[in-house]
Amino acid sequence: MTSTRQHRFDEAAAALGHRFDGEIQIGGHYVSTLRHGDTIHVSGQIPRVGSTVVITGRVGADVTLAEAQHAARICTMRALALLARSLGSLDEVQQVLRVGVFTQSAPDFTQQSEVADAASDLLHDILGEAGSHTRTSVGVYQLPKNAAVELDLIAAVR
Repeated sequence: MTSTRQHRFDEAAAALGHRFDGEIQIGGHYVSTLRHGDTIHVSGQIPRVGSTVVITGRVGADVTLAEAQHAARICTMRALALLARSLGSLDEVQQVLRVGVFTQSAPDFTQQSEVADAASDLLHDILGEAGSHTRTSVGVYQLPKNAAVELDLIAAVR
């Protein structure tokens, strides 16, 4: 039987037009998730689907706000997919504690919080109140692989 959270995850994946059940690549000598007691950290996720970073460039110049929000949703789905794999189910997420959203920004782009809103909204849509969190949204000069957005998170787990 599919849990409500898994069902909402599957619906969000379908709405984004991507699958998140394949391998999620990492690019170095680190782990994608690290659990310590009842807390789990998810390494930074970029909008990569399979082996392709699907949204690249500087937001406010090469990338629109709407495209950056789409990128933030993909990053969020990757983080949730990693949580589900690591924990066995999204039902094991007790509470998302903190989310960091980094936006590769043009010099005059100031809507980093609106980019991060897309991630926050999706976490709440899938996890309900357990998706409520503290957040930092930051504009940066460059991100790995020229990604438009990167997201990391910390969650309390059962």
